[in-house]
Amino acid sequence: MKHLHVTCAIIERDGLVLAAQRSDKMSMPLKWEFPGGKIDPGESPEECLRRELIEELSIQVGIEKSLPVSTHQYPMFAITLHPFICSLKTKEIILHEHADLAWLPPGELYSLDWAEADLPIVDSYLLVCRGRL
Repeated sequence: MKHLHVTCAIIERDGLVLAAQRSDKMSMPLKWEFPGGKIDPGESPEECLRRELIEELSIQVGIEKSLPVSTHQYPMFAITLHPFICSLKTKEIILHEHADLAWLPPGELYSLDWAEADLPIVDSYLLVCRGRL
């Protein structure tokens, strides 16, 4: 069975968090996720995240903190997510792959229809948020 290692960015700006909606042409169409992508051989998770965010959204981020790695088993493959809390360093976001974006307060993240693998990342992020209050 295929096992993917993928980075994801929890991008914060002005108290809000960025979520990206997968396009209808992607696997898990129209599900919401934290943007990121597959780690290439020899690439660090941080290098991957920076590369993927430029490719997907034309943005630069500051990587602030890593969260615990999470593995989810889908019926056809497994995915291990390497999440990072990031700050946005770019003003304009250009969608190259996703259908939509949403900026939400952390408490409203559960209102979206997330890809299953991203739900433990939402949980982990919200625990960190509570620790900041």
